[in-house]
Amino acid sequence: MKIDEIFKVYQDNIMPTYNKVPLIFVKGKGSRLWDINGKLYLDFFPGWGVGSLGHCHPKVMQGVRDQISKLIFVPNNYYHPFQAKLARELIYLSFPGKVFFANSGAEANEAAIKLARKFGVLTLPGGLNRYEIITFENAFHGRTLAALAATGQGKYQSGFEPMPEGFKQVKFNDPVAVKQAITDKTVAIMLELVQGEGGINVANRDFVLFLRKICDEKKLLLIIDEVQTGIGRTGKMFCYQNYGIIPDVMTLAKALAGGLPIGVMIAKKEFGDILTPGMHASTFGGGPVICRAALGVLKAMQKEKILSNCQNMGKYLLEKLTLLKNIYPVIKEIRGLGLMLGVELNIEGKQIVQAAYARGLLINCAHDKVLRLMPALNVTKKEIDQAVGILESVIARSVSDEAI
Repeated sequence: MKIDEIFKVYQDNIMPTYNKVPLIFVKGKGSRLWDINGKLYLDFFPGWGVGSLGHCHPKVMQGVRDQISKLIFVPNNYYHPFQAKLARELIYLSFPGKVFFANSGAEANEAAIKLARKFGVLTLPGGLNRYEIITFENAFHGRTLAALAATGQGKYQSGFEPMPEGFKQVKFNDPVAVKQAITDKTVAIMLELVQGEGGINVANRDFVLFLRKICDEKKLLLIIDEVQTGIGRTGKMFCYQNYGIIPDVMTLAKALAGGLPIGVMIAKKEFGDILTPGMHASTFGGGPVICRAALGVLKAMQKEKILSNCQNMGKYLLEKLTLLKNIYPVIKEIRGLGLMLGVELNIEGKQIVQAAYARGLLINCAHDKVLRLMPALNVTKKEIDQAVGILESVIARSVSDEAI
């Protein structure tokens, strides 16, 4: 198809649910993408963190090619070995528990919400039905209705009211606000340890320790949404490992299957049998091809020292961005963990993102003024130098234009 024809088909036949960038990509390898005209781009925001190993990693491709020639789909009322292998590997890497497989982060979070509500029904202190979940301002948990109700950003909820009841949003990193929100109806606390869509806001260690303690005291479930932070993004396999706690429930998605759709909920052993046959399901969840891809990702993570590289390159990228901050007052703050970094500006970030695109660098903007950089975890110093060089030129030009 010709370029104009592709754009026209989108306009005529595909719902406009995304703000489209006029780029058409046809090939990817590692941290690089080529568009339909053959132009090369450096990808420092691969699908909201989906491309944690870059594009078309050999271990992912090997598993997919092998499996797709043998068996693509098995319904979940049967067994297959690669779902078993993936579940065992995830439990080995995280904590003793049980796994539910789905297709996306929103689905994984929906499963966690249902598990929490069922837990509330089963524990009924004093005959009360516990169903309320405390979440946080600027959180993002997905776009299905329950996940949207848990999301602490009104702009995503607008037009879809009334939201499902049973969610309370409170201020992030505020123990007092959490204490005041807990009632006899509270069943769980749900949070991202680094709020991605909220602008790369990092949970304080003391706050997370407080949440673990109060959940234990009040017999609440602590649900950690690791849809974006999980599988190495913050320098640990799972972000909660940076805090010295273990969640009761964890959700995963984006990076786990190397670009293929997956969602996972892991619940501790004592909560692993709460959802029984008929209570929840996902037709395509944990299919053979997807599980082979995910096993390839986990194999690469462990065999190729990806976590070590993430830690080292995260520090290096932070140092390079800090140098920019010292030069350009337009940069207000830099924050994040590992290779999940936000550059907060004093100006709108959209123009910076668009100018970066034009110069061959793909980044993102959250909350209007926070540039998000989430390169592949196997990114190199050379690629970071190239990306920061482009970003500096764009910021310098923007500052110059503002001065005029």
